[in-house]
Amino acid sequence: MSAAQVSSPGLWVLAWRRLRRDRVAMVSLALVAVYLLIVAAAAVGWIAADWPREAGVNYAPPGFAGATVDAPATETIIAHPPAQALPDEPAIVDPLADVLTALRKAQGAAPEVQARAATLPLGGDKWGRDVLKKTIKGAQTSLIVGLVAALLAVLIGAVLGAYAGYYGGRMDDFLNWLYSVFTSIPYLLLVLAIAAVLNQKGTLTVILILGLTGWTGIFRLVRAEYLKHRTREYVLAADAIGASHARRMFAHIFPNVSHVVLVQLSLHVVLFIKSEVILSFLGFGVGVDTVSWGSMLNEAQSELILGKWWQLAAATAAMAVLVTAFSLFTDALRDALDPRLK
Repeated sequence: MSAAQVSSPGLWVLAWRRLRRDRVAMVSLALVAVYLLIVAAAAVGWIAADWPREAGVNYAPPGFAGATVDAPATETIIAHPPAQALPDEPAIVDPLADVLTALRKAQGAAPEVQARAATLPLGGDKWGRDVLKKTIKGAQTSLIVGLVAALLAVLIGAVLGAYAGYYGGRMDDFLNWLYSVFTSIPYLLLVLAIAAVLNQKGTLTVILILGLTGWTGIFRLVRAEYLKHRTREYVLAADAIGASHARRMFAHIFPNVSHVVLVQLSLHVVLFIKSEVILSFLGFGVGVDTVSWGSMLNEAQSELILGKWWQLAAATAAMAVLVTAFSLFTDALRDALDPRLK
């Protein structure tokens, strides 16, 4: 009777086992998953779809703060002032009220009168928009920028690093020269310079700026891994059986260095989220019709002078929780995927 064959667990199975034993890593992973679910729900319009709506009065305080405001909870807009208005009863005059009423009647809609709340769950901005919904939409923008820009940077850095480390020679010299050009300028100054030259705001522009400038660290690490692996026995064996260069690079070597790429991907997501916040805060980020954590902080700097702190607190707290959770999970993932700990 033959003994049962026991298969050895692979790198990813061992990494997942180590990761599950780390409570901090699992809590961080759960927090990141919650953020991703919220962003997915916001992207399909299930939540925070009406974030531009003026749901509250101007600078509506948070409901939990128990603060009061001088503005009334509702505002009645009339077309013309009364014939004899009392001095202590000012009326808000809308010169376009007649036109809007005629348009609504022509469209078959009844005139809409919306009540504006005196308080909101996390307060309101200067236009009365809900800060909670803005924070959720800001998370969507910042996470999309971070994830897509990180994927672009990882793709560029991994491919260039693979070619430089595998082929060597003139290819390696040229790519190292290109790497030196990008790293000779401080990263933040390079990003701001490109943003100022393009002078075009938008989510896609921010993604391209971050992705096309943030590949250098990934290139250096992937190149070093390919320099180590290209002369190992399994690569020489693949060469002996006639495997092409592309197959040896991406089918044989890349799976053995993929853990380095994955860790760099998670690290760059955090880096690019913070970079997007900095760009939007300085006015080089997303457009005026898009909300992000950086644009919220940009608005909050003028609100803070007036003592309206809730938009600053909401954006900062949301960003701090996500960045901290992502950083802790990345550290745990790097330890779990380290082959020296096997």
